[in-house]
Amino acid sequence: MMSWPYIHLLINHFPVVLSTSALGIAILALLLNRRGLWLTAMGTLTLAGFFVYPVFLTGKQADHALNDPWYIKHGTIEAHDASATWTLWVILIVGVFAAYSWWRSVKRPAEATPGWMKAGVLVGSIFAASTVARTAYFGGKIIHESPVLQLKDAPAGLPPAVVTELKGDTTAH
Repeated sequence: MMSWPYIHLLINHFPVVLSTSALGIAILALLLNRRGLWLTAMGTLTLAGFFVYPVFLTGKQADHALNDPWYIKHGTIEAHDASATWTLWVILIVGVFAAYSWWRSVKRPAEATPGWMKAGVLVGSIFAASTVARTAYFGGKIIHESPVLQLKDAPAGLPPAVVTELKGDTTAH
């Protein structure tokens, strides 16, 4: 069954992977001074910018759907959300800059990529990768710091089928 938390978990890795990849590609482009690598870094940052809003939106909806359940440590969703807001704006701005840079570079294939554009892509990818990494770290804390993970036994009152699955007993299936 599709739910907001499930959809968020399905798509939240796109900005992480794309921003981190763009940083690696931009560093390679700087070291090797290859136009194709600069264009790839620009395109990758543009895609990160394209995906960041749907991830942010599904995260907001997931927060509303979960409604602070007992099994999530208080404050972890709020920390993730605050970081996600910064990430949204950083990656949107960087994505727009990268899209313009890519468009301009494709329209002027005979020209070398201007230094200000290379600097913008490199610095933008550093900001994008660092903010998205921080947000992903806080997102991981939502699960990894869950109080339920500290329990040795299932909490009282859970349906028997859930308790059986928690204990790893597959004979009941």
